[in-house]
Amino acid sequence: MNLVTIVRQAARSLSRHWIQSVLSVLGIAVGVAAFVCVVAIGNAGTSAVEDQLKSLGDNFVWVEAGSRNRNGIRNGARGTRSLVLSDAQAITAQVPLIQRLTPNVDGRLQIIYGQQNWATTFRGVTPEFLPIRRWDLSAGEFFTQADVDHASPVCVLGQTVVDNLFGIDDPIGKTVRIQSIPCLVLGVLHAKGISATGQDQDDFVLLPYTTVQKRITGTFWLDDIFCSAISRESMSEATKQIAALLRERHHLNPGEDDDFNVRRPEDVIQAQLASRQIMRLLLASVASLSLIVGGIGIMNIMLVAVTQRTKEIGIRLAVGANEQVIQLQFLLEAITIGLLGGILGMTLGFFCSGLVTNLFSFPTQLTTNTFLFGAGFAAGVAVIFGYYPAKRASQLDPIQALRYE
Repeated sequence: MNLVTIVRQAARSLSRHWIQSVLSVLGIAVGVAAFVCVVAIGNAGTSAVEDQLKSLGDNFVWVEAGSRNRNGIRNGARGTRSLVLSDAQAITAQVPLIQRLTPNVDGRLQIIYGQQNWATTFRGVTPEFLPIRRWDLSAGEFFTQADVDHASPVCVLGQTVVDNLFGIDDPIGKTVRIQSIPCLVLGVLHAKGISATGQDQDDFVLLPYTTVQKRITGTFWLDDIFCSAISRESMSEATKQIAALLRERHHLNPGEDDDFNVRRPEDVIQAQLASRQIMRLLLASVASLSLIVGGIGIMNIMLVAVTQRTKEIGIRLAVGANEQVIQLQFLLEAITIGLLGGILGMTLGFFCSGLVTNLFSFPTQLTTNTFLFGAGFAAGVAVIFGYYPAKRASQLDPIQALRYE
């Protein structure tokens, strides 16, 4: 008996017992839909954390002025004079694992344009800030090293500052007043939105750090040093080398606490990413249980079908059908139910994901792999739970089957 005939007989059998077939298909479809929807929710959460990880910076290592005590509380962060420009220069010269570096001097101030004013954060940095923090410009240009050397009164604005001061006007080439200093706006940073901690990442203004120190704060020390390691793998060793170098430069004895703090913000985001991935796997596992329940339903219905079709199976065995043919037919019926349920379930999962987003404002992210895995899992469940009924049907005794009523 050829495969085409077996497939035709399997299709005829499914249509003859269509109520049982539809119920089995619905059982698989609900399981696949639940799997697709739950994984889509998990994907959105993981993707958001990955975006935060990318927005942190290029292998970002952050050196802060001020220490942390044993309970993790930062001491003397603002106005601490322990971190100076020569420390930044020493890191550049003596820590080869650091490829880029920028000093940072920051604080709060009022920025004024015309009749509008806005309280925001200022950062005094160098042009290395952009590649270190993986930040792009949406308009204009960044200030140059020459501007840093000459403490030029120029600035680059975050998108939130632009929105509140200029509205729809083009800020490039305009002059704003930062405290009492007129500053030329050179560019606008590309918007990054809200950070993992809920802060607006676009509410600040960038100036040359020399401009900040000489014209705004009147200080000589730094609040931070932003660094970029040569690779993610080298970040841990670079952190150790920076800490050892600064302790030596600050003449700290072995028993003394650091008067600085070296952090890797990526570690926090990586921990969040790992927890989100674990949660996604957990949710997918729970959703997979509904698929297994659907598979059990297939097995129950197929076992009932074997009982109902005992005499039919006996006749086919008596006229020459072998065990492999009977077993293949029942397996094809189970696989067909699984595939139909998978297709219907993927369709339902697609629409349910959209409903979750629209009704509950909860982000979802569908991927091709999610659909492929859901369809493959549905077919696999159908094969696994359809094998035993198929095996049982193929092993019926033809004589006993013909006498079955």
